[in-house]
Amino acid sequence: MGRATIRTTLIEGTVTNVPAPHERPRYRRVADELRHRIMSGAIPAGSILPSETTIMAEFGVARGTAREAIALLRSEGLAITEMGRGTFARPVLPIRRLGSERYRRELEQIRGDLPPETSFTVDQGVRWNDYRLDKAFHEVPAGVATADLFGVPAGTMLLERRFVFYTDGVAQQMSTSYYLLAMVAGTPVADPDREPWPGGNTAQMYSLGVTITGIRERVRSRMPVANEVETLHIPGGTPVVTIARQTYAEDQVVEVADIVIPADRVELGYWIDLT
Repeated sequence: MGRATIRTTLIEGTVTNVPAPHERPRYRRVADELRHRIMSGAIPAGSILPSETTIMAEFGVARGTAREAIALLRSEGLAITEMGRGTFARPVLPIRRLGSERYRRELEQIRGDLPPETSFTVDQGVRWNDYRLDKAFHEVPAGVATADLFGVPAGTMLLERRFVFYTDGVAQQMSTSYYLLAMVAGTPVADPDREPWPGGNTAQMYSLGVTITGIRERVRSRMPVANEVETLHIPGGTPVVTIARQTYAEDQVVEVADIVIPADRVELGYWIDLT
């Protein structure tokens, strides 16, 4: 490596040596090399990264520079630091494919004697017994935004259902969904002990004599909020994909949901029939 180009600058009577404009800061150069090793597989996913002491010796930098380099990799979602263990290249997590056909599998649940599943188990490719839910049900008045999605007055009573979905003990998805309380109060649909329900929302509505005829989803991305980071163990720099869902029975909206999934664990794929 050639000698660094130094520019001498006079600031308030003090001579200061600063890097030339074209020179990248040392911590970024260290991060560039470590990033290359992670992306190329030289440091496999899940493997420990060099310690600060090792980085200092290899690159000839101070400890603060080594820490800045690691912090940059964490902010990019490439590294995870575990207290007392070290910093690791982030493990590669299974990618879920979300497509419109996943809801047809829920519809099939009410049409035949099939193994239990929902759109989530279809997305994840897991068996019924390989996933679980954290759940909390509450009766709440509809806020303005949610009431608008239902097409009802604000303050209309709703059944709010908060879920965290797990596979193999890892939280994969959060959702908050709502039913009109007048439609589900006193029925098994309002009983959290019945969850998870084979066939999901489609089968739940069918049990009440309501046939689902359509689902509208709006997908966007944003940075996660604090409770999402904590619950889903989202590394720094990783956005989430949010899905705002309205479930229809003819012209009536019978369910509204907001689904949150870490963006590095999901792929959106839709078949569009133009025939």
